[in-house]
Amino acid sequence: MSIDHLDELHGLPAFDFPLSDEGATELPEPGAVAWRISYNPYVYESDDEFGEHFQRFLTAVDPSRVRALIVGLWGATYEGGSDDAIEQLLMAKDRLTSLEAVFIGDIVPEESEISWIEQSDVTPVLHAYPTLRELGVRGGNGLSFPAVTHANLRTLRFETGGLPGEVVRGVAASELPALERLEMWLGVEEYGGDATVADLAPILSGGRFPALRHLGVQNSELQDEIAAAMAAAPVVAQLAFLDLSMGVLTDEGAAALLDGQPLTHLTWLDLDHNYFSAAMEKRLRTALEPAGVKVVMAEKGDEDAYDDEVFRYTAVAE
Repeated sequence: MSIDHLDELHGLPAFDFPLSDEGATELPEPGAVAWRISYNPYVYESDDEFGEHFQRFLTAVDPSRVRALIVGLWGATYEGGSDDAIEQLLMAKDRLTSLEAVFIGDIVPEESEISWIEQSDVTPVLHAYPTLRELGVRGGNGLSFPAVTHANLRTLRFETGGLPGEVVRGVAASELPALERLEMWLGVEEYGGDATVADLAPILSGGRFPALRHLGVQNSELQDEIAAAMAAAPVVAQLAFLDLSMGVLTDEGAAALLDGQPLTHLTWLDLDHNYFSAAMEKRLRTALEPAGVKVVMAEKGDEDAYDDEVFRYTAVAE
């Protein structure tokens, strides 16, 4: 699976704030785009760093009208985490008074592999911006998310090749009454993805996030176990969208889903990047599509065989 730069955030098209004033074109209206702030030290040779670039942005536009910010490359990510970038956001909290969405780590493999991205504790952003509606993060190394209370957050998204279990537990212990969409790429243990199905239990119980309508537990080597847990999870009854894509999901997990609670109330069931047999694909479609459920199963996962042992892979790891 290719990881690309975001082309939009919070319904707004992404716009790259220019690294310098040379040849700069007229800037869009502050609230009309999602501003991407990036500093690539390998491309732009300057004494400036991410902080200076961010301060240029704050003086070039009216920060009180900015609605969405995308934090891209903040330097050599394997040398330092997102602390400095987050600190810039915290210092600007009294100026970015209309901010509704933040994505931290819009970094593609040409800049850094996802497993090399060094993150940090991202919850200070939520504390600093109580009206924030959307928070997204890419990269799991050093990522921290202690339990937080936030009244207005609607969307929370983690894109990783290995999501630490403590992050999942922090999310599960958080008070997020407005949360409608939660997506977590759990990844693999080799790259720090040590979350277990037990860590998900408070979320799957259905009582933690009353407004939740879209749940993605994706990109996991434990996808069959997760599917089996979903088969009896109370939270499924409140969902319209369930996403179990990108992981190592086989006929075993699919059968558990079908043999569990009804799924015909769903609008969308994403099982893309799977390891299903043709017979299981037919069984899923026959059971769900006549009820109006959109079932996504377009992509097959990669697998290798060595000495009669089969190796299957998540969509994103390194």
